Formats: sequence, C-alpha cells, structure tokens
Amino acid sequence: MASDISNIINNEFKNTFESLLSISSSIEGVHLASSNEIDSEQCVMVAVEMTPKTGPKSQINFFLPTVISTKFEYFMLGGIGELKLSIDDEILDAVKEIVGTIIGSLATTINAQDFSDLNGVSFSQKESSIKQVSSLGKIEHLYCFNLSFNNEPVKLFLSFDNSLLPFIAKIVDGEDIVDDVEDDDSKNKNNSSKNSTNGLLALLGDESTENLKLLFNVKLRFSVRLGTKTFLLKDIVNWDVGYIIELEQMVNEPLDILVNGVKVGDGEAVIVDGRFGVKIKNIGEKKLEL
Repeated sequence: MASDISNIINNEFKNTFESLLSISSSIEGVHLASSNEIDSEQCVMVAVEMTPKTGPKSQINFFLPTVISTKFEYFMLGGIGELKLSIDDEILDAVKEIVGTIIGSLATTINAQDFSDLNGVSFSQKESSIKQVSSLGKIEHLYCFNLSFNNEPVKLFLSFDNSLLPFIAKIVDGEDIVDDVEDDDSKNKNNSSKNSTNGLLALLGDESTENLKLLFNVKLRFSVRLGTKTFLLKDIVNWDVGYIIELEQMVNEPLDILVNGVKVGDGEAVIVDGRFGVKIKNIGEKKLEL
C-alpha cells in the first residue's frame, strides 16, 4: 500500500497560513469537486511539479478563487487597507509566495518521514497565471478544501495527477484504506501502539484525557541549536564585528532540536528549495535507522 501524505498536506496548509498570514486557520473539510464549484469569475492557477528521487514526476495544480487570493495579499500586508475586488499582479505574486512556502514545507516534511516509496521529493512551480474560471473546463481529480481564516470561510482547490492518487487516499473526510493482510511486524507494532494508548488512558482517566486534548492546539516555539559555548562577561564586551566564535559542537555532529527551549531530539541541516530545513534523526527514544 502506498504511503499516505493526506495529513501532511492538511497540516502544512494550516501551518503556512497561520505563520505567514498571522491568522487563525483550520480545515473544515475536503471533498471531491468540479470546476463549477469555483464560485468566482477569476482564479489564480499555479502548476506545481513534484519530482521524487525515484519514479515519475507528478503535477499538482492549485486553483485559488478571488476571495482567498485577495485575502492572501491583504493579510500579508498586515490587514491594512481594503480588500481588492479582483485579482491583479500583486495578488498573483502573493499567491506564488505562499504556494512556494507550502510546497517547500511539504518537501521537508515528506522527506523527513523516510517513506520507502516516496523519498527525496522536491517541488517546483512551473506556471502561474490569472485564469477566467469559465475557461477552465473539466478538471480531473479536483478537490475542494473548505478553510476557515479567522472564522471566515474560504475555499481552495487542488487537482492531482493519477500517479499521486494512491498517496492521498485519505484526503477526503472519512476515507480510509486498510490492508486485508498484515504482516507480523505490522501487527506487533499496532498491538504495541494500542497497548501504550490504553495504558495511558487507564492512567489518566476519561476526564483527564479530554483535558489533555485541550492542549493540542497550544502553539510551541520550534528551534534548532547549532552549538553552544560559555564565555566570561569580560570576553564578551571585547567582541567586535568580524570576530569569529568557535562553538563546541563539531561540524559532523547532529543539531539539537528544541521545543520551547527544551531539547526533544537531534537532526541534521538540509536545504529545501533554497531554504534551510532540519531532518529529524531522532525524537524522544525513536531514532532514524540508516
């Protein structure tokens, strides 16, 4: 069965919108759609090519109606001024920047999962333009993402190549794929996971578990530490521009991954579409086996 990236897509949408636009964002649902549901005269179309390390290239097309496109530029400018009524070149640039951030995050997160059938993935924008919705015609495998920006509904549409469909089997609410036959390792992992979950629930109790769920949406600061060193104050006051500080950490040692200043794992630096990223090598007691 193909590895599923449905949750990764949903999470990267939400995280990108919240971090870039400084808004609250959520995905209320996803459903298979037709171009008739793009309820505006114009939309921005961005064609994205996905290239895995092995296997054929695939394409994802973003279709962003006027409402969400204009909100992108509006929120990126800090919510100052009036929302535009139609799409112009400035809005097109804003959409391209946000889509670029989304696909960069997607590549980083997918590659960090170390999927056997989807690895070394990179994304690139191939085309972006302002389209008249009436000229789009029939679009195969088009999905509507019902989003909420600051509690206001907006829609975003994506279409996927046939080759990508096995990897997004759970993109629509309620859809799931279960193998008829599981190997022994899978059964053991599932049983272990269930036992751990049941043990946690037994310790916490139903009321405590519900209270714990309230914390799931609390935002925590993620950071990566290159290295540390301790100095005396008398040394620091003598620093000047150009002074080189030699850290204690060796260049081939893993980087510290911190959440709210607490180390939770180790990783290594990677470059994704011109941006720095970090590949998680171990988190808690889980380590990446190479």
